[in-house]
Amino acid sequence: MESMGQLTPQLIMAVGTAVIGSFQFGYNTGVINAPQNIIENFYNETWTSRFSESIPQSTLTALWSLSVAIFSVGGMCGSFSVGLFVNRFGRRNSMLMANVLAFIAVVFMGFSKLAASFEMLIIGRFIIGIYSGLSTGFVPLYVEEISPTSLRGALGTLHQLGVVIGILIAQIFGIESIMGNASLWPPLLGFTLLPAVLQCALLPLCPESPRYLLINCNEESKARSILLKLRGTDDVSEDIQEMKEESQQMMREKKVTIPELFRSPMYRQPIFVAIMLHLSQQLSGINAVFYYSTGIFERAGVSQPVYATIGAGVVNTAFTVVSLFVVERMGRRPLHLIGLMGMAVSAVFLTVAMALLDQIRWMSYMSIVAIFSFVAFFEIGPGPIPWFIVAELFSQGPRPAAIAVAGFSNWSANFLVGMCFPYIEQLCGPYVFIIFTVLLLGFFILTYFKVPETRGRTFDEIAAGFRQSAGQGADKYSAPEEFNTLRGDDPDL
Repeated sequence: MESMGQLTPQLIMAVGTAVIGSFQFGYNTGVINAPQNIIENFYNETWTSRFSESIPQSTLTALWSLSVAIFSVGGMCGSFSVGLFVNRFGRRNSMLMANVLAFIAVVFMGFSKLAASFEMLIIGRFIIGIYSGLSTGFVPLYVEEISPTSLRGALGTLHQLGVVIGILIAQIFGIESIMGNASLWPPLLGFTLLPAVLQCALLPLCPESPRYLLINCNEESKARSILLKLRGTDDVSEDIQEMKEESQQMMREKKVTIPELFRSPMYRQPIFVAIMLHLSQQLSGINAVFYYSTGIFERAGVSQPVYATIGAGVVNTAFTVVSLFVVERMGRRPLHLIGLMGMAVSAVFLTVAMALLDQIRWMSYMSIVAIFSFVAFFEIGPGPIPWFIVAELFSQGPRPAAIAVAGFSNWSANFLVGMCFPYIEQLCGPYVFIIFTVLLLGFFILTYFKVPETRGRTFDEIAAGFRQSAGQGADKYSAPEEFNTLRGDDPDL
């Protein structure tokens, strides 16, 4: 078992610097929504100056949809490429190199108006999407590998906290009186330059992952000296020994490629769990709730619905902080189950409220409460947990490939929801949330039977549980039974 963890200045700085990448992902996810009408006007003006006629509505819709969706396509490309970087250049250096993409994206997006080129804006969104896809792999991987076992969940949640703070800042900056106007939307998109510069300045002062140095590079002395600073203790022998045991286990395994994750019985179960958890995040309906929120706030008589949407962003952030403080006490599995069931119940109330909105006036207030409740339960479990639990489910060898596959699943589902939701919403109206309720209940059942608890367990102990279940046969696998076997006599687990 690793030594008891404590927050040291070196650990705080390393995690805080890494999470700047998470902030970038959140900011660039949310920044495009507020100035939609203004950017569409820019598209129309550019088209008119080129072709001496107004842009056809269908072309404008297609260009705007492409501007939004291309970010997810870039994310899919970036997330799938995580393994190519982290094993070759290390965890820290990979984050440093990725910022080159952020700088290039800023040039394309920030100067698109000056160049009168909507193509530049779309290309910039694609490039910042690649950067964000890489960050969603690099950041949880680095944070999990440098964190002590007892703090792994809390520090892992900081990735999602960075994301939601980024979304919130983008919503605030996007207010018309701040930067969401015709003259300042290019700096609004180009703001991503400042966090990139800050991260580039701080990353060289942060340590490389000691697990990477010892297991991948066989540099024990360097790993030991870094661990001494990260742990703030004179004795890191337990950490080193645990890494050595994992290294020996890794040497007995052949190199783990992405196809091997699906072929090998040893990895098939955890990769299924990883993909399922990421799908439960994106197919939960959270994007649909934000899609509906402005209209619901307007019906409820909120004069400035943009401020109510920012209020939902504040709830988003607040409950991510709640998850940060309780994840090491309650565990990953219970929080994810509570989150899924809470969202399912909230979705039912939201469906009823929206169906009766025109008949019963006070239903508009019930719909607002349901939205805030849905967002709160999302950030308790399904928001933060899938990002960091994947790193916990795998040992050092297959971890980068597994994070790449899980991240790709997340971005792909995000893209599909973004493309399909408007059509499903037209077909089903407010009853679209019944679909999400069914999905949430399905993910609840899968989580209960398939997801093991990882709190307080080393990476090798978690991997050993899956090796044991692979030996018994996947059909006999049960998450509750697997956890009971591994927790031993420890009543706190």
